[in-house]
Amino acid sequence: MKRVALLNIVGLSADLIGTHTPRIRAFAERMGGVTRLSVPFPAVTTTVQTSMLTGVPVARHGIVGNGWYDRIEGEVKFWKQSQRFVEAETVWQKAREMNSEFTCANVCWWYAMNSDVDVYVTPRPIYRANGRKVPDCQTRPPELRDELTKSHGAFPLFRFWGPGADIESTRWIVDAAIHVSKRSHPTLQLVYLPHLDYGLQKLGPEHEEVPRMLREVDAEVGRLIDALEDQGVEVLLVSEYGIVPVNSDVPLNKTLREAGLISIREELGTEMLIPTECEALAIADHQIAHVYVRDRERRDEVARLLRAVDGVDSIIPREVSQLDHPRSGDLIATANSDRWFSYDWWLNDAVAPDYARTVDIHNKPGYDPRELFLSSRLRAAGKLALTKAGVRTTMDVIPLDGALVKGSHGRRDHKTGCEPILIGLGRTGEELLPCERISSILLERIFED
Repeated sequence: MKRVALLNIVGLSADLIGTHTPRIRAFAERMGGVTRLSVPFPAVTTTVQTSMLTGVPVARHGIVGNGWYDRIEGEVKFWKQSQRFVEAETVWQKAREMNSEFTCANVCWWYAMNSDVDVYVTPRPIYRANGRKVPDCQTRPPELRDELTKSHGAFPLFRFWGPGADIESTRWIVDAAIHVSKRSHPTLQLVYLPHLDYGLQKLGPEHEEVPRMLREVDAEVGRLIDALEDQGVEVLLVSEYGIVPVNSDVPLNKTLREAGLISIREELGTEMLIPTECEALAIADHQIAHVYVRDRERRDEVARLLRAVDGVDSIIPREVSQLDHPRSGDLIATANSDRWFSYDWWLNDAVAPDYARTVDIHNKPGYDPRELFLSSRLRAAGKLALTKAGVRTTMDVIPLDGALVKGSHGRRDHKTGCEPILIGLGRTGEELLPCERISSILLERIFED
């Protein structure tokens, strides 16, 4: 068996590889060029990663987005972390069947927890009883967490996501990946490098800061390639999707609310969603949304209502989409290429739920890229000082303005040059390679001899 590493540089597209990415460009030239990928719908993190690692369509592996509405529990489940949600055989499970000595290490790809990989590292904060969230990670084996913390510091959670997201989290992940490679010598190592993704969503792919972000991630990717190749590991680079410019959000739930289809209750002066009582509910996920309709007879009515919303490109029934799975909404909404879907249902910001202005990825019934921004640096500094002093407070420092977000993804129809990429296959050309092929490519490389 040959040792192989798959490095996921999220948000990297062919048109971003050039002057500001000398290490990635040189690697691509050495490996035979850049292969452009076609991705499943929706082109979002957990869906694309699972498609890469199982090699089957979304309707078979069941990861229909970063989140969905659980009809049984009556709850929205977003950013769940258990591998058991995946309903298809993974590349490492197939590899073990081929050779029992095969091992796999997952460094920050999704669904690391409750999985059967041999080694993993994944963000996992400590939640204190006073509401404090302490940066940390979870690992297998458990002692690996202590080794990483001692050598590289605690996982920089607040530099991984939120207003403070920057290169520090990617740098820590690179250090952790090198540590794991030397420590465990996995046959297959998966490494997730998020820096470019968040910057492009926040500022847009055409912002003047993009060259700096490219140079930063390029340096870390180059460092990791050097360390892995020094150990005899064959490296492949991949990305999940390209980022496109957007100018504002589309709050589908506000339209549903105005039509009397959303149910809320007042809680201490705020309006809270009651998913189980909604006649229709949109679960927003970047540029797509799953729309759940309680009464099947009302689906056409809801579809007509949402098709008339400014910024909506299409509304189609689940049964004729690529997402015909029980977790999916009854209707699948796609935004125009220059818009994104927000989860908002309130009609007055004064009664928005308290978590709307916080970084709270698990409670919000949709993905919220506004968490990358601060409403006020002064307010944030004051709140942080109170937290450090041990005073329990709400970190309500996130703005509600959807026009702040300048980049998004989720649609499949990337313009030429904006597609995600694979480097290491040794092929170029106009034809797009389906990302589902990556699973078999990894097996071919590992068992090449």
